[in-house]
Amino acid sequence: MLEPLLGSGIREQVLLFIQARGSGYAREIAGFFQTSIDPVQKQLKRLEAGGILLSCFKGRTLLYRFNPRYKFIGELSSLLKKVIKFYPSDIRDNLTDVSEWDRKNTSGKRNRYTVRGYRKDE
Repeated sequence: MLEPLLGSGIREQVLLFIQARGSGYAREIAGFFQTSIDPVQKQLKRLEAGGILLSCFKGRTLLYRFNPRYKFIGELSSLLKKVIKFYPSDIRDNLTDVSEWDRKNTSGKRNRYTVRGYRKDE
């Protein structure tokens, strides 16, 4: 839907996934949309270079999330929420169903992550 605007269908998928789930990593996003991991990684790096996304390590996994300091994050978020509503119901439901995601990432321990050279407790 946003491919003409964004220039890439993969970029749209990456943004929609992160909007729906809050964060994501390349293999997870590629697996969800059943696509190759290479173009997903390239789009994640481009979006990070543009200041739209931030990356952080959680263990050995590089997670990406929206940069709260990005000037147009509110507008981008609103647009992506509207686009999600127009996706086919099966994709929309799977995209927004994070129960499996929560089980995998809830260990009861405090998570530590590194963002651009500094450590921070969650």
